[in-house]
Amino acid sequence: MLQQVAATSHATAAEPARNAKVALLAELLRGLGPEDLPAAVSLLSGESRRMRVGVGPAALRTLPPPAAGPELGIAETERALRTLAAVQGPGSQAERQRLLGELFSRATAEEQAFLRAVLGGELRQGALDAVMGDAVAKAAGVPVAEVRRALMFRGSAAAVAVAAMEGGAPALRAFGLELGRPVRPMLAASAPDVAAALERVRPAALEWKLDGIRVQVHRDGDRVGVFTRSLDDITARVPEVVEAALALPVRSAVLDGEVLALGPDGRPRPFQETAARTASRQDVQALRERVPLSVFFFDLLHLDGADLLDRPGEQRFEALTALLPAELRVPRLVTAEDGAALAFFGDALAHGHEGVVVKDPATPYAAGRRGAGWIKVKPRHTLDLVVLAVEWGSGRRQGLLSNLHLGARADGAEGLPDGLGEWVMLGKTFKGLTDEMLAFQTRELLEREVDRDSWVVRVRPELVVEVAFDGLQRSPRYPSGLALRFARVLRYREDKGPDEADTITTVRALAAQEGL
Repeated sequence: MLQQVAATSHATAAEPARNAKVALLAELLRGLGPEDLPAAVSLLSGESRRMRVGVGPAALRTLPPPAAGPELGIAETERALRTLAAVQGPGSQAERQRLLGELFSRATAEEQAFLRAVLGGELRQGALDAVMGDAVAKAAGVPVAEVRRALMFRGSAAAVAVAAMEGGAPALRAFGLELGRPVRPMLAASAPDVAAALERVRPAALEWKLDGIRVQVHRDGDRVGVFTRSLDDITARVPEVVEAALALPVRSAVLDGEVLALGPDGRPRPFQETAARTASRQDVQALRERVPLSVFFFDLLHLDGADLLDRPGEQRFEALTALLPAELRVPRLVTAEDGAALAFFGDALAHGHEGVVVKDPATPYAAGRRGAGWIKVKPRHTLDLVVLAVEWGSGRRQGLLSNLHLGARADGAEGLPDGLGEWVMLGKTFKGLTDEMLAFQTRELLEREVDRDSWVVRVRPELVVEVAFDGLQRSPRYPSGLALRFARVLRYREDKGPDEADTITTVRALAAQEGL
């Protein structure tokens, strides 16, 4: 029953120790039948969220009361989510709401909280990817390394779980790189600055970190597939990338890179222009003329029948250099000198890019993992903003105030809508909040409540929070026309009053530096 999955998710979220989380999940997996096993893993690992069911926060605010007792099956629930994902065309919003209501009316309170977290992307039990892989290994009695490698190639925890439980290690070893099936991309850890990254890796290969869409390109003869970081197929939307791949003198290749829109001066256009272009399925040729895309590659995973993932990074890049012209490669520098590395970092920023990725030349391609072999370094922006409102959390944050509405002081700035008042909203975030912060803000913000609806509590603008973010983007959603990108909470500034918060003038100056 789904109740088992929801209860295990809740217990796993409450357990701080990784080994204990793994044990709880493994115990659940061992007791499931062949139909329920992949469905449970899909729900717990976040794969259900990646189905793009088309259900946003607004749809989850008005739902029927919970069922008195458990009746939903695990596989039945997964099928219901797939049905939701398949709804398209006129009337789809109303049909999704109807199906969602039917599903939630049969769910207990604990199951509803679990489904809210799954659909809202707030599943916090630590079971996503790595922990789930370890749980599959424990449940099946196979080496963790075999599961991780299978996950790297297959990209689906549910499929790997079935193989491990039914066929053991031999079934896992059958997974390999397949042309046309994307592998999970290798991820980078973070460092606060270049010097800190070089303390971990020296000598290092530094590459510009481009502000675009991560793509994995598969070439197999005359066939080309282009996939995103989340393994979505966007081949039809990016003909420029397809043409670049077909022009290469190879029979087969798998390349890792970044696609982005550049302006006439060669600097990147705002990120949302790249995102909108790669997301659109309509009239691609007309879009191409208005917002042409460029692609830059930094890794080569397969070449003419040979897999390169296990080779050192420097060998893979040598093969990439031999294959690609310079205009298709990300700029790169290998050095052990702090001065040269800092100059390269500054050059990347001067060209409008995000920063650099510092790589160990000896590291293999660890697909789907965030290891020490790659380290990203970006200049961190911070602002002191005021909390204007806050949304109730779900999942493990049920009963706590979670998603913060953040605002800067208007400070008499020109060009803002009339009647806006003293504060200008710049976005929302629930990222970076510890359990202590959640408890603190729930207590403090409820004391400052001025009114609420079923989802949002509006508060007196008194609490100042320090927020880190990766940059700004244009946004028609907010009165200033600007929004924070990837905002996360660093700390509450109890030493500051709202009159000391940053102003919209400061935010606009930063936007101007970024070319917005």
